[in-house]
Amino acid sequence: MGIIILQNIRTYSYHGCLLEEGKIGSDYKVDLKIKTNLKKSAQTDELHDTVDYVDLNRIVIEEMAIRAKLLEHVAQRIIDKILQELPTVTQVKVAVSKLNPPIGGDVEAVTIVLQQKR
Repeated sequence: MGIIILQNIRTYSYHGCLLEEGKIGSDYKVDLKIKTNLKKSAQTDELHDTVDYVDLNRIVIEEMAIRAKLLEHVAQRIIDKILQELPTVTQVKVAVSKLNPPIGGDVEAVTIVLQQKR
């Protein structure tokens, strides 16, 4: 078993319950951790024997581009799509962070973390 981690994927997206959030948008950060078997790719040195992190990044970017009210919903969509498209992935953990959230205080980020096994 092995782990692939993508850290600090940055997007500008339009998530949130407030109408203004859907119009103005804000900065987001996504951290992704997947578990898969890396034994074969470690031996063969071939991309087709592993999970391509380009595909993981693409899925995150695509799902972050679809507006949602809740970060939980976006995180679950990312997990669902990874498990659907990448059959060798056995576990996904995703953290979606809204940077500088409009919550009336000095808060750097609010983060939702979801994890799911196949």
